[in-house]
Amino acid sequence: MSKRNPPAPTPTDAILESISDGVFTVDLGWRITSFNRAAEEITGVPRSEALGRLCSEVFRSSLCGGACPLQDTLACGRPRIGICGYIITAQGDRVPISVSTAVFRDEEGRVMGGAETFRDLSEVDALKRELEGRYHVGELFSRSPRMHRLFEVLPAIAASPSTVLVTGETGTGKELFARTIHDLSAHGEGPFVAVNCAALPDTLLESELFGVKAGAYTGATRDRLGRFAQARGGTIFLDEIGEISPALQVRLLRVLQERTFEPLGASRTESTDARVIVATNRNLPELIRTGAFREDLYYRINVVRLELPPLRDRKDDLGLLAEQFISRFNRVQNRNVPGISPEALSLLMAHDWPGNIRELENCIERAFVLCGDGRIDIRHLPEELISAVPHGCEHASVHDLLDRQAIEAALERAGFNRLAAARALGIHKTTLFRRMKRLGMALPARDGRSGPRT
Repeated sequence: MSKRNPPAPTPTDAILESISDGVFTVDLGWRITSFNRAAEEITGVPRSEALGRLCSEVFRSSLCGGACPLQDTLACGRPRIGICGYIITAQGDRVPISVSTAVFRDEEGRVMGGAETFRDLSEVDALKRELEGRYHVGELFSRSPRMHRLFEVLPAIAASPSTVLVTGETGTGKELFARTIHDLSAHGEGPFVAVNCAALPDTLLESELFGVKAGAYTGATRDRLGRFAQARGGTIFLDEIGEISPALQVRLLRVLQERTFEPLGASRTESTDARVIVATNRNLPELIRTGAFREDLYYRINVVRLELPPLRDRKDDLGLLAEQFISRFNRVQNRNVPGISPEALSLLMAHDWPGNIRELENCIERAFVLCGDGRIDIRHLPEELISAVPHGCEHASVHDLLDRQAIEAALERAGFNRLAAARALGIHKTTLFRRMKRLGMALPARDGRSGPRT
C-alpha cells in the first residue's frame, strides 16, 4: 500500500506558522489537533509530541481545570479575550501569558472543538517590573510627583542620624515611611520598635518607654526593659506624639538631647543610640500656641520634616495601590484575583478617601472577599461608594460619569495644565483630549502654562 501524501499547506496554515502568538486547536475529546510553530517555541514542546495528547498534558497552565477559558467557551459559545495566567514550559520555566479562546467549526458550521491563542508576556512583565521600580522605594509605591519628591530625599534622610518628624492625616502611611527610613539606614539590621503614644495613659506610657526596675511599684516584681532600651542599635518610632502630656514631654526632651533616660525606680541613668522617628496627625504649632505642646520639644523633633499628602491629593496612585493590595491578598489567601475593573476603579477615583490609604486597603479587602475568582467590580465595593452614583445608571454611564470627575479633579490639581493632568491620570495628552471630546467636555479657559486661551 502506498503512503498517502500529507495535505498541501493552506494560506491559513502559512499565516498561523508566521505569527508570534501560539495557537492550538482541540477536538471535543480535548486532544490537540493542531499546534503552530509559536506554540512550540513558547511551551518548549515539539509539535510531534503535542498532537493527539490532552491539552492539559501539553499546555500546563494556571488556567487549566475549573478556570479553563476554553472549557467555558465550548460550554457557552462565547469567546474569551485576554485572560491572564502563566504556563510551565517543558524546561520547567514559568512564563506569563495572555489567552484568548473561540469555538472551532468546520465549513458547515458544526462544532469540531475549540481554538486557543496565547501570547508570551515575558517582555511585558519585565517592562512592568522595570516601570514599577521607578515608582517605589522599599515598600512605598506612588506615581504622584509630590510623593516622588519625598522618595528622592529618603536615602539622604536615612543616612543621617537626625530625628525625623513625619506629619500627615490618619491613614496616610506614616509608619510605613518610618519603616522605610529604618530599612535604608545604617540601623536597618537593628530592631524597629513602634509605640503608639495615644494608646496608653501617661503612667503606663512612661514605663513602656523607659522601662521599670523591680520594686518600683506594687506588682513590679522584676526588671522590664523599656522601648528605648529595646531599640538600641535600631530605630524607635513614636506615633501620635502630639497626644503625650507636657510632663512626659519633659522626660522625652531629655532623651532626645542627652540620649539618656532613667527607668522607673532606677538609681542611675542608661543610654540609648536608637534612631528616633516621630509622627503626628495634629497641628503641633497650634498645640504650642495653646500650651499643649512644648516649643523646645517641637524644635528638637522638627529637624527633618516629611509631610505626607492625603490620598485625595494623589488619586493617580489609586490604581497602583489597588494592584498592590490585590497582589498581597492573593499571596496571603492563595487566590488568583486578576485585578479591578475600569468601572470600579473610576468609582474609587470619585471618592475623597477621608480615611486615606487605610480606608482604601479596607475597601479593597472587602471587595476581594466578595469577588470570588473574578475581577473586582462595582457591585463588590462598599455601599457608601456605590450610593454616590446616580440611581439607575448603567455601567457604561457610570464609567463616563466617573471618568469626567477624574479628569476634572486631575485638571484642577494640575492647575489646568493639560499635560500634567494627563501624566497624573497615567495617559497620553492626546488620549486626554480624545476622552474629553467623547464626554463632551470643553477645554479649560486656561491651560495652566500660558495663561488664558484666546
